[in-house]
Amino acid sequence: MSSPPRTTAPVPTAKGGVVAALSTLDRFLPVWIGLAMAAGLLLGRLVPGLNSALEAVRVGGISLPIALGLLLMMYPVLAKVRYDRLSTVTGDRRLLIASLVLNWILGPALMFALAWLLLPDLPEYRTGLITVGLARCIAMVLIWNDLACGDREAAAVLVAINSIFQVVAFAALGWFYLQVLPGWLGLGEGAELRVSAWDIARYVLIFLGVPLAAGYLSRRLGERARGREWYETRFLPRIGPVALYGLLFTIVVLFALQGETITSRPGDVARIALPLLAYFALMWGGSFLAGRAIGLTYERTTTLAFTAAGNNFELAIAVAIGVFGVTSGQALAGVVGPLIEVPVLVALVYVSLAGRRLFPVTSTPQGPLHA
Repeated sequence: MSSPPRTTAPVPTAKGGVVAALSTLDRFLPVWIGLAMAAGLLLGRLVPGLNSALEAVRVGGISLPIALGLLLMMYPVLAKVRYDRLSTVTGDRRLLIASLVLNWILGPALMFALAWLLLPDLPEYRTGLITVGLARCIAMVLIWNDLACGDREAAAVLVAINSIFQVVAFAALGWFYLQVLPGWLGLGEGAELRVSAWDIARYVLIFLGVPLAAGYLSRRLGERARGREWYETRFLPRIGPVALYGLLFTIVVLFALQGETITSRPGDVARIALPLLAYFALMWGGSFLAGRAIGLTYERTTTLAFTAAGNNFELAIAVAIGVFGVTSGQALAGVVGPLIEVPVLVALVYVSLAGRRLFPVTSTPQGPLHA
């Protein structure tokens, strides 16, 4: 089902630009994701007890089906990273500083502002959205970045930085944005977010640590045994499609778990969707323009934009359920997050590829997800 291996990213053509150069599999990715979302929603709605059965398969509060899907989704992408090139990323101060500012200052502040502006009468949903804004992406962003031909090494570094900051800063930022800042601004009494650093570290370890270790060991052992040429021209093309299968499996499971909740409250979903749509558009668009303005390459600008716009919905949902309850409005807001994020960021992959013509051609382009 995978297309022939490619060693370079799509290049603009006279007939349709970068997007037209994508393979059939890549061009129809929104269709596959849409079908996966619909299948998950229908399964959760029509199969009695399915969501309870999936919820029961947990170890230490971690959903094993979701953990499996994320491992399958992230492993091929992380196996593609050339870990011996990470020093070229850590030395790029423009990229690192821009990412930190966008992720940990502007992102949470923007979600806070949108939640209060658009949901002033719905405190539970507002709190849930603010929690989503605090959970910076460490998982699916690798998929969107790879599909848009972003810098894999830069994505690995920025995701690792987000993970460290998430463990250290998530609870503190939750206290600030949910309790302190509303009081300073005279917006009324805030909500309390009680979550331990260990709980967050556990999610980071499962959702990032395991696939990262697997990807790193694959490259080190594979290159040592057979050489880099074999690893990149033979091994990577074989495991590439696994990322797409893992993505689709994760989407089906996630939406099956919450299908009944989403389909039974369409009005509430629509209200929650508005600030989310604004958030993803503003964060991605602003980050893309910022990367272009500070002189980053297309690959690193794309990585900056997707790591800033994406959110760790797995963590946000888990925190909302653990603190406020599975039937709470906060939990529903977390669940609606991926319902909006997945199709929006898939669309932004194509926007990013179309905008590639705004950048100078680089000498080391990267191929798409399944290459």
